[in-house]
Amino acid sequence: MIRIAAYTGGINVPSARFRVRQYIPVLRNLGLEISEFTSKWGAYPPPNRFVRPLWALGSLGSRICGVINSYRCDITWLQREMLSTLVTLEPFTKRPRVLDVDDAIWLHRRRGDGFARRLAGLCDGVICGNAFLAGYFGQWNANVHILPTAVDTEHYKPVSNSSTKQPVIGWSGTSSGFSYLRQIEPALAKVLKDHPRVQLRVVSDRRPELNSIPAGQFRFIPWSPGNEVQAVQDMTIGIMPLRDSLWEQGKCSYKMLLYMACGIPVVASPVGMNAELLSINNIGFGPAGEDEWVDALHWLLQNPAQAMDMGSTGRHTVLKYYSLQVLAPKLANMLESLAGRKRSLCVE
Repeated sequence: MIRIAAYTGGINVPSARFRVRQYIPVLRNLGLEISEFTSKWGAYPPPNRFVRPLWALGSLGSRICGVINSYRCDITWLQREMLSTLVTLEPFTKRPRVLDVDDAIWLHRRRGDGFARRLAGLCDGVICGNAFLAGYFGQWNANVHILPTAVDTEHYKPVSNSSTKQPVIGWSGTSSGFSYLRQIEPALAKVLKDHPRVQLRVVSDRRPELNSIPAGQFRFIPWSPGNEVQAVQDMTIGIMPLRDSLWEQGKCSYKMLLYMACGIPVVASPVGMNAELLSINNIGFGPAGEDEWVDALHWLLQNPAQAMDMGSTGRHTVLKYYSLQVLAPKLANMLESLAGRKRSLCVE
């Protein structure tokens, strides 16, 4: 077995769950054993600036034992930086190191992208979630690979829906993305007014404030690991609005891929990887403004048979290019090449 020490940002951090943890059982069958090391304090600073020094010390302290364990492994896998926007204990881990990134992390640092450059230079390879990220990190590391965030299509899959079920326009994500929802709120309000049976459903860690959405046509579902799949499966249309900026160019469209895996047509801003997905097959619409958002949602609600066909095409697209079963062997090849197939003992 090739032994890998993986350092992630926390138990419920999406990138840790989907870019590292879901691979553990699949890669084990391919001869790679992953031991995940998380920080109990998390990788991201608390809102209160006065407690941040204590948080930083606690987070780094909780990582020390994990760093030591890297010397019992063949590969160190850094899932982004250990402490947000800083290089801290990464140089003390064992080489070879691989850096995994699924966001434009260099944009977090107001004083420049030095920490991201240094991280890339410390590593023997970089795995990026899309081409935009690969283009940036390719400046600082010659061994860059593109690996989209994989979907477990055995878990996220379509369910049979009754034709009498209430139509649902759905959005799923963390509350940090509420600004995207608010930017299309006028379009959503217009559509809901014209379709009184339709419900807007938001699955997140807290309830958003959408004042122009009728209370009777809105439902908030608190996210949990137990309901995340069904919450997506129950949607009729999945939406992913974005702004067009560098940060959004770095997003890996995972929300969109989950909708597609569940056989749901999508309406998504044609930005970055979203545009790439929309160009592959007829899976939905990529509206650029309020009127186009209204038209796209109207069309899908008024043409359910064609909408189902788009959802089916989206499902097949994920199965072919973005499923865990397709991407796990590619990741295994990257890691095996980095390790040179060395053998050693790794303990937690």
